[in-house]
Amino acid sequence: MKTCLVVDDSKVVRMVARKILEGLNFNIEEAEDGQKALDACNASMPDAVLLDWNMPVKDGLEFLKDLRALQNVEQPIVVFCTTENDMQHIQQAIAAGANEYIMKPFDSDIIESKFIQVGLI
Repeated sequence: MKTCLVVDDSKVVRMVARKILEGLNFNIEEAEDGQKALDACNASMPDAVLLDWNMPVKDGLEFLKDLRALQNVEQPIVVFCTTENDMQHIQQAIAAGANEYIMKPFDSDIIESKFIQVGLI
């Protein structure tokens, strides 16, 4: 079973994502900010990361850049999931190493289709 790290400062968003992803047969880990997410990845690298942009301590883009800078690790597939929907944010995310981009609010069909696109399902 694949593991997905859900990174969002909203407990409600993490709960909704957990329910959807468990329905798609993923084990779920959670982190409420980018630093805790990076710590979690250093402890045990997930197969996928569902990543919010705006968070305290370390935002999603800072986390993604730090994650992609890690050497000698199997890199996870990263799907940004955020309210930031302008082209500049999307281009920044892709340039930093995001595999895909989902707009909030999301539902199970959106997550499933994006995870199929990036080869997780």
